[in-house]
Amino acid sequence: MMPDAAGKRGSRSAKSTRIALPRAFYDRDPRLIGPEVLGKLLVRRQGRTLLTGRIVEVEAYLGADDPAAHAAMGKTPRNAVLFGPPGHAYVYFIYGNHYCLNVSCLPDGTPGGILFRALEPVAGAETMREMRGLAEESDLRKLTSGPGRLAEAFGITRERDNGKDLTDRRSDLYIADDGSPTPRVLITKRIGIRKAADLPLRYIVAGNKFLSR
Repeated sequence: MMPDAAGKRGSRSAKSTRIALPRAFYDRDPRLIGPEVLGKLLVRRQGRTLLTGRIVEVEAYLGADDPAAHAAMGKTPRNAVLFGPPGHAYVYFIYGNHYCLNVSCLPDGTPGGILFRALEPVAGAETMREMRGLAEESDLRKLTSGPGRLAEAFGITRERDNGKDLTDRRSDLYIADDGSPTPRVLITKRIGIRKAADLPLRYIVAGNKFLSR
């Protein structure tokens, strides 16, 4: 479902029906949040344009006991957001060329997070293309299929967004529920990592063409 995705800078339709997910939604085990955040909306105010993408792929990271989680090394200045209150953006730079967006989970002091791996563009695709430096006729599937791509399309950087409250609709970056039906969810092993790669902690919308792979 992609209303207004092709060629428009933004959409005001149904804006009033979007409710920011509350902090209590994130104050739980990431394995519970992963499937439930699918189908929700990532919303970015980029100047006067509203960018919106439906969340179709995420991965859960379980904190100190998860070798693949950044929190496994203990609290550092880089990963401090993961140890703070739930519902905040944790943004990191990887491979020297792109950012990744996560949201902190579990109670304050207990690390855990959800990595956003793919979105389905809903509104503002033209601006997303500009943010990514893609031609107007480029494949819509390339805009936000992958953690680096979606971060670039939404202008997400560590300097701009790390620590931002994703439960606050007044923020220029937040996660919302627009009342869309719950999608059919599949669970797979995490991808793109070496440590604890066999854990079934990747959650995807079944059959969605915007998945990262």
